[in-house]
Amino acid sequence: MNKNQHDTILHVLVLILVVGLTILLFIYRKEVSHLGVYGYPGIFIISIIVNATIIIPLPGILITTAMGAVFNPLGVALVAGAGSTFGELTGYLAGFGGQVIVEKKDWYERVMKWMKKYGDITIFTLALIPNPLFDLAGMAAGTLKMPVWRFLMACFLGKFGKMLIFAYFGAKVIALFN
Repeated sequence: MNKNQHDTILHVLVLILVVGLTILLFIYRKEVSHLGVYGYPGIFIISIIVNATIIIPLPGILITTAMGAVFNPLGVALVAGAGSTFGELTGYLAGFGGQVIVEKKDWYERVMKWMKKYGDITIFTLALIPNPLFDLAGMAAGTLKMPVWRFLMACFLGKFGKMLIFAYFGAKVIALFN
């Protein structure tokens, strides 16, 4: 498969995801509004939990999207970004503790190479885009003993940006149907 075909498939998948998410928000708009009882602390805790898994992705951005329809999207992005950043410490700590199971994999070696050369920007970029590779970057950051404050800062900036996009998307989708 050449690069153009790969890019086309990726764009189609993103479009399908956005359309599917829009349909789900429309179908479950009443249920989504009931989630508001948990408030910003609930968003923070849920974001920590769904991002604390290593390698197994959980749908944190769906929760952020739904909560963006209920609360102020900027506030949702801040607490979801902060919660997801703290949740990502599990990957960092796994790498820091030397308990990395995936060390011998080719893709892990590629992430390590990127981390050695562009650590902060790699963390920021992988935190900004929805993808399952972020845990590997967190593990690589821990393994390379990146200062935890730099990891957290780059991670938060990327996660906040991503959550902001999804929270505003949720707010706009719900606004279309009200």
